[in-house]
Amino acid sequence: MIDTIAAISSPFGEGAIGVLRLSGPRSHAILDRLFTGNATIPRRLARGRLIKDAVELDDVLATTFSAPNSYTGEDMAEIFCHGGLLVTRRILDALLAEGARLAEPGEFSFRAFSNGKMDLTQAEAVMDVIHAQTDLALRASQDQLAGRLGHAMGELRTALLQILAHLEAYIDFPDEDIAPETGQMFLSRIESVSLEIEKLLATADRGRILREGVRTVIYGPPNVGKSSLLNALSGFDRAIVSPIPGTTRDLIEESVNVGGIRLILADTAGIRATDDLVEKEGVARSQRAHDAADLILEVHAANEPFPSPSTVAPRTLLVANKADLGIHPDWQNRGIPVSCLERTGFDDLEKAIIGLVLGGAAQLENASVAINARHQACLARALEGCRAATAGLSENLPIELISIELHTALDAVGEVMGKIESDDILGEIFSTFCIGK
Repeated sequence: MIDTIAAISSPFGEGAIGVLRLSGPRSHAILDRLFTGNATIPRRLARGRLIKDAVELDDVLATTFSAPNSYTGEDMAEIFCHGGLLVTRRILDALLAEGARLAEPGEFSFRAFSNGKMDLTQAEAVMDVIHAQTDLALRASQDQLAGRLGHAMGELRTALLQILAHLEAYIDFPDEDIAPETGQMFLSRIESVSLEIEKLLATADRGRILREGVRTVIYGPPNVGKSSLLNALSGFDRAIVSPIPGTTRDLIEESVNVGGIRLILADTAGIRATDDLVEKEGVARSQRAHDAADLILEVHAANEPFPSPSTVAPRTLLVANKADLGIHPDWQNRGIPVSCLERTGFDDLEKAIIGLVLGGAAQLENASVAINARHQACLARALEGCRAATAGLSENLPIELISIELHTALDAVGEVMGKIESDDILGEIFSTFCIGK
């Protein structure tokens, strides 16, 4: 019999409401022993008091869920109490004293996965929803939680199973006149699967951007308004602005939402030759941040000649600040003119950032499928297996060897969805969850 687990599911700290969860075969019985109300009707809230050893713990709302119609697929109970640290802890202690066990991190979601309530991509999306910091990231994680990625992986798995079924029928029953599809037809079926895998792999960078944000460096010479740009994008005076060159000497970071993309902005020291040891270290740190950045906003003064050399580095947007002072002819059709003083030009800057990072507004509309690093590694193995099978068919290798390569691809696709044997992999994934989820 599976243990009954309990945990505080609301965030640590004080709040108006605290939430506690029970899951397992004794959930309803444990609640009944402590709760004075009537929570026997599933999915209906009941009000009552929680009493343990003749001591009232709190005035609460409680509800039950019956298997399999619950989040975990097991009998469950949830308690909604006042959100103080002491009261939630006392209620949890009472649940544990009645025979429940403290849940491990992610154990509720793990039970939901184990009981077929969700596949592994959906389980991972639970934490993505919790950690989402932009509307775009939230939409992508909610679509994954709804099963969009899992559906795509299921279609890939079905296609590979059909191909393998045909091959293995030919291998296992040579006397039944089951001929393998020959020539271009069979190759096209495998290549079709490869193409779908490539499309999913192409979303890996998008997924990293949505989940982790874009490391963005504001870079350029002194006194061109780098700190002003940081303040304008963040919406408050995060960095000191001064007409004195060399004011910024260390990296100043701030996280902002630009068009649904999280930018982790770093304001840097102005790039120039200097004998000041502190400023020299700041310039060196600026250069290191520049080299490691996903996106560089290279800032210059719009009223001054275009900088030399005129080549623009990869992943870089030229920003011509101080456009309110006029725009030098050199900047014609170059860069993005903005004025941090008058707050103009920022719509164009936002569009340019989206265009460089995600490929523009069209990519934003299709950002609901975005694989993570684990999915990427699995799909890369699947693609390698499909390509090896394609090459083997082209070289007329034995069908048995083609089958082995396709099995490799099938296993890798199954691993994305959680159709795997290794408890170590599952343990590592669910250990990143918070307790109570």
